[in-house]
Amino acid sequence: MNPRPFLRLPALPLPAVPLLLAAFLGMGVLWPAQAADELPDLGESARVDLSPQIERRIGESIMNDIRLYEPTYVDDAEISDYLNRLGGRLVAASANPTGDFLFFAINDSAVNAFAMFGGFIGVNTGTLLTAQTESELAGVLAHEISHVTQSHLARQIAKQKQNSIASMITMAIGILAARSNSQVAGAAIASAQAGSIQAQLAYTRDFEREADRFGYLALEKAGFDVHGMGDFFERLQKAGRVYDSNAPVYLRSHPLTVERISDMQNRAQNAPYRQVVDSLDFSLVRAKLRAQQGTPREAVTDFESQLAEKKYASELAARYGLTRALLRNRDLAGAQREMAQLNALARTQKSASPLLAGLAGEIRSAAGDAPGALVIYRDAQLRFPQARSLLYAYGEALFANQQYDLAMRFLDAQLQLYPSDFKLYQLQAKTWAALGRRLQQHRALAEFYALQGELGQAVEQLQIAQRAGDGDFFELSVVDARLRELRRQQAEEAKRRN
Repeated sequence: MNPRPFLRLPALPLPAVPLLLAAFLGMGVLWPAQAADELPDLGESARVDLSPQIERRIGESIMNDIRLYEPTYVDDAEISDYLNRLGGRLVAASANPTGDFLFFAINDSAVNAFAMFGGFIGVNTGTLLTAQTESELAGVLAHEISHVTQSHLARQIAKQKQNSIASMITMAIGILAARSNSQVAGAAIASAQAGSIQAQLAYTRDFEREADRFGYLALEKAGFDVHGMGDFFERLQKAGRVYDSNAPVYLRSHPLTVERISDMQNRAQNAPYRQVVDSLDFSLVRAKLRAQQGTPREAVTDFESQLAEKKYASELAARYGLTRALLRNRDLAGAQREMAQLNALARTQKSASPLLAGLAGEIRSAAGDAPGALVIYRDAQLRFPQARSLLYAYGEALFANQQYDLAMRFLDAQLQLYPSDFKLYQLQAKTWAALGRRLQQHRALAEFYALQGELGQAVEQLQIAQRAGDGDFFELSVVDARLRELRRQQAEEAKRRN
């Protein structure tokens, strides 16, 4: 796929990817036509000039680039499912429960999380592994959600309305980079005036305190342990004192003060005691991440040691991690044995999770038992209909078993529920190809590319569909209409770039 040049920047370590916004700012997408040395009066009218729709478009563009080009992006539907279930629970309890959010993971051992325009929130795998309880992880997410619901990014940029556009863009780069990589941020804002930097940092601390307050309320309303937020941040602060310049990224990019931590802890002390048990999925996702660390053999040894010495918070999670590590180590027989024990333990504990079912299906597939995997995925997606990972797995299993007609009916039904899911369109295109339906194959591919912002690729696929020669009048009419629509979008994008 060819990158979109007006959004691409030189390679940056994620999560410094929010710097892509600077390129978007340079396009003029954010601001109406105006004098080159003035900013629009955002103040109270920030929501007019920087509407939620524009914020979402910016966020979608950055998110598309992250998915397409960022090697540390975690393209794992199970991890994504978990983060979005947890995040969705917090959003429902937030100041804007109707907000449209998407949570994703970045493969980085540093403790960090960052919020982008439009409700896109990234979480480092290091944060998932460092959090000692689910409430601690929820506290981090609640804090980032509050940055979005309180429009902190837009308000921070609007604060600089007295500066020139060039200075505003420089500060915007620094603000966004600071949420992900303080070293990049320092370089980005070095050219701005010292007074402006000082004022901006002070304003940032105000926003951090506000995000703490709103995040705390969401954490409490969602039913988590409100001590989790203060405990996690206090542990990070202690780590910062120990490691000095090598402090956790989250500590450097989200300035912590004794006042902030004391405020969080005082709020928690006044709250009634509530014992909160971590979800099974929290433990399983952490085990999955650990099973992917180091060499396969090292991962196996790690989990074998945990089980032998009984050094685990959850035996079920430890056995799940061992089973995954064995599968990664290509020890299929060992993985099958452990999966049998894992299933027996889950039945004893009356525990169920889409991650357990997904692993069972993977092992059957690896053993060449496509019909057996199909049965597992079919039953599992009925029990866990909200798990996208199982929807994808079931669609793939239908394809592997050459049940193309059933696969197509299933995908059509899922696309009615999730019309913006590009992965479902990719599966649909593959299935149409197996059925020999070239027009429909390329029409589905067009939607796959369009949903990722690759309009040029989408247009090309529709042009191929027009020449496929196997569509009826109605199907060709649909292709023609969609082609006109995408070309109109291309023209609008070109106009914004000029």
